[in-house]
Amino acid sequence: MTEKTNLPKVVTVFGGSGFVGRHVVRALARRGYRVRVAVRRPDLAFHLQPIGDVGQITAVQANLRHRWSIERAVEGADAVINLVGILFESGRQSFPAVQEFGARAVAEVCAEAGLPLVHMSALGADPKAEADYARSKGRGEDAVLSALGDQAIIMRPSIIFGPEDGFFNKFADLARFSPFMPLIGGGETKFQPVYVGDVAEAFARAIDGEIAGGKVYEIGGPEVLTFRECMDEVLRVTERKRFIVTVPWWAARIQGRILGLLPKPLLTVDQVTLLKSDNVVSDTAELDGRTLSGIGIRPAALEAILPSYLWRYRETGQYRNPASPTENGGTA
Repeated sequence: MTEKTNLPKVVTVFGGSGFVGRHVVRALARRGYRVRVAVRRPDLAFHLQPIGDVGQITAVQANLRHRWSIERAVEGADAVINLVGILFESGRQSFPAVQEFGARAVAEVCAEAGLPLVHMSALGADPKAEADYARSKGRGEDAVLSALGDQAIIMRPSIIFGPEDGFFNKFADLARFSPFMPLIGGGETKFQPVYVGDVAEAFARAIDGEIAGGKVYEIGGPEVLTFRECMDEVLRVTERKRFIVTVPWWAARIQGRILGLLPKPLLTVDQVTLLKSDNVVSDTAELDGRTLSGIGIRPAALEAILPSYLWRYRETGQYRNPASPTENGGTA
């Protein structure tokens, strides 16, 4: 019997069934990798099967709180990606448990197995940050680099946009029934929205070995926009006219306390704290080439992608209404 050699490499992707995950899995599958999607609920990852060839993508059960499940998920793999993260806490899914302890557990298992790891963090991650989210992300980064050194690559994206995003879709949906759009703190916070397809390409290139390890890469799009400018763009694309209302920081914190009690919070106090800091690529990262352009990726512009999926929030759907306004209605 002839022994089969040179089989495609196996990449284990923790959190591969989420918004960013499905795009990362697609980018890996197109390159011919075998992808093992490690998630808490494998039955909710069946939508990934059509992305690749028969048998190319498989789902396995894993929970970052249980080290043995991490070890089982990476067994026989050639590389690992960790995309697991949460935007708000719920039950045992706390920021320290998921983004600090979980990140450390994956990194330590990878170190023991001799596997490289590409870890997703976020712009603004800082072990000393005021916001719990950013602080846990920063501590997770430290744990990953401490365990793996040059075998680790950290990706810090800004707000990620794409068909299933939780930012532009949320506000476009709000504009369907609300007469006004809220601007927390006056809407001066700066973002650098980045297309999910570009983020996925960066992860895939890291797995290809085209990106130097032991570094933190800051991933942003081609434009820096304020919160207000993002809302203006949502209204322009959805062809809706709404009043823009400034929500002072103190009032936003009160709203965060109330809305944070919902099963899927629309806003939390921690998110209000996050909005006090800009979410853009640093000058240092630009100079060092630790950005999308620095690794050879030309980022897609927001205005080129947003209409391709926000059209469903228009009154006329995919059909443009000549009478619809193109600018927001004013300020209050």
